[in-house]
Amino acid sequence: MFTLDSIVPWGRSFDEYRRMFALSGDDLRLRILGCGDGPASFNTEATRQGCRVVSFDPLYAFSRSDIEARIEATCDRVIEQTRLNAHEFVWGNGIRDVEDLGRLRMAAMQTFLDDYEGGARAGRYLNAALPSLPFADDSFELALCSHFLFLYSAQLDEGFHLAAMRELCRVAAEVRVFPLLALGGKRSPFIEACAVDLRNAGHDVTIETVPYEFQRGANQMLRVVP
Repeated sequence: MFTLDSIVPWGRSFDEYRRMFALSGDDLRLRILGCGDGPASFNTEATRQGCRVVSFDPLYAFSRSDIEARIEATCDRVIEQTRLNAHEFVWGNGIRDVEDLGRLRMAAMQTFLDDYEGGARAGRYLNAALPSLPFADDSFELALCSHFLFLYSAQLDEGFHLAAMRELCRVAAEVRVFPLLALGGKRSPFIEACAVDLRNAGHDVTIETVPYEFQRGANQMLRVVP
């Protein structure tokens, strides 16, 4: 079973974000908040296309060289875990094998690293962390949370998930979270509690299938709107 003891820096591309969150052209014209984006290249690539994206992550407290060192220190471990648990992933849909995965992930993270210092100066990469964010109510039109909430259900408890989802709904008009599976491939035990809590607060909560699946069975996102 694929397991990690802690949250690791691991970046995905703009194209993966587009498919993970079923992003339309209209979605990409919104003010977007990237939640726990780490070394993903989504912000970089989206900005090049004229999108308005702000990403936050406690990783951004560190310098470019420090982040690069952390990526190098964890990359082999993640790849080895993937190799040992290859049956938990869907191969051939843009990612042919473990070696291809490593190349694609490192390319995305290098794109991020090349943009990081300039993007930080421009206010696109902010050192912040859930469940308390330094943004006013309704600062964003869309918040995207990739491979953080629900994925790390063993590391982050139900109380954290409830508080984090409430906070994202405070700062953004719409929230999308992907995937709904925890590490190891089982559905997160916190989805129902979060859905009930948000519905009780007046939000509309749906689970929607998206055109992306790499972790086997992880092809759905949680969508929350007013």
